[in-house]
Amino acid sequence: LHAQCLQCLHSPHMELCHGPATREKGWYLALMAPNVKGPNYAWLDPSRLYCHPQGLQDCLADLLQPFQGDAIDVVAGIDAMGFILGAAAAAKLQKGFLAIRKAGHLCVQTVAQPYTDYSGREKVMEVPTDAISPGLRILLVDQWVETGGTMRAAIELVERLGGVVAGRRGHPRVHPWVQWDHHSHRLWWPVLSPPVCVPTGVAAICMENSQGGKWIQERYKYSHCVPPHLQPRFDQHQ
Repeated sequence: LHAQCLQCLHSPHMELCHGPATREKGWYLALMAPNVKGPNYAWLDPSRLYCHPQGLQDCLADLLQPFQGDAIDVVAGIDAMGFILGAAAAAKLQKGFLAIRKAGHLCVQTVAQPYTDYSGREKVMEVPTDAISPGLRILLVDQWVETGGTMRAAIELVERLGGVVAGRRGHPRVHPWVQWDHHSHRLWWPVLSPPVCVPTGVAAICMENSQGGKWIQERYKYSHCVPPHLQPRFDQHQ
């Protein structure tokens, strides 16, 4: 895969028309160009993947396939690269899109969540206070889950506002204060109950098997595009 990425990098122009005759899951990962600027930058750049029409469509199809038939009300993307895949996923699903922003950019009242990103920097994300109502079923999308700190913070932010699981099979896993009505097949909660605390569906091009990545995989329904035989190479950034 790394050799294929280097071949793409050395091409003078982005190749936007051609793809493999047999498009296996993850073929588009080879469109990404490797980092040539050092450790302060991401391992791979997905610009060529996003610019390739068939590559982007196949990436979205693989990413969303596990959630087919699941109840999703809105797709949320994490600032900033999660906006690209998140908005594309929302359009494909014909759902609305919520941008989870870095702090300091919204001109309305917000709810904030601090976190540490993959580089170890302390940051804050936020959403408008009225963006997530109790019971809203959200699919969270980001470009990459490396340490898991950013995605975990987004999950915690959604749960604080009562966001409901997107795409879990069977009955939702809910906070003890929330009750499941077997007749209407809906969640309900007392007027004065504490905030609902439920899990969220998570999707990313790659979810590394880091401590944070495993934490997400153990607790939430998730999807990513890396085939199992390539996962160790992505975990080791090779």
